[in-house]
Amino acid sequence: MLRWLTGESSHAGWPATLGPLRTAAGGVGLRPIRLRDAKTWSELRIRNQNTLLPWEPTGIGSWADRHQPSAWPPLYAVLKSEAKRGAVMPFVIELDGAYVGQLTVGNIQRGAVRTAWIGYWVDSDHFGRGIATAAVALGVDHCFGQVGLHRLDATVQPENMASQAVLSKVGFRREGLLERYMDVNRRWRDHLLYALTAEELVGSAAETLVRAGRAGFP
Repeated sequence: MLRWLTGESSHAGWPATLGPLRTAAGGVGLRPIRLRDAKTWSELRIRNQNTLLPWEPTGIGSWADRHQPSAWPPLYAVLKSEAKRGAVMPFVIELDGAYVGQLTVGNIQRGAVRTAWIGYWVDSDHFGRGIATAAVALGVDHCFGQVGLHRLDATVQPENMASQAVLSKVGFRREGLLERYMDVNRRWRDHLLYALTAEELVGSAAETLVRAGRAGFP
């Protein structure tokens, strides 16, 4: 019997190391978050405030305070605990082994729905190089393969065209508009709902990118 059905403290989906996929920028892979990521996480998040703040949920306190290295250990502890019980899978996005962003699969549900949401961010120094697209493809294939999910959702603000492009390239389709869906940057914002189910993929998400010339296998 699968361990997430028996109540044991880990499951087949996490921890896991995924990839790499070859892109024009280099090799893109996913690995589990680590406690020693604190310094790099803090540096990237603070440096990317202007590009991340418009799209992320409203938090308590200033951006800088919320992203000090000291804020990482308690966040890591929560994510690891939730990952061990099978509710979330938190990954670091790596480019040739360097931490350049994060990808998270959350609200993992089993039973009759077998669904979750997927979210991601990438350092602005690497925008437009196919890194987020490759990372999402790796996450999708892991979810529909080893993890055994059937559907993935992603929500994105209508103004965030770059993120919509990432989802579309991997195969996600737009399902509708969620009005006043999330408190982002101190205002309730509309979000577009994108979704993908396992049977919509021909082969895998990674193969979709390879066929389109957006990525390659090592």
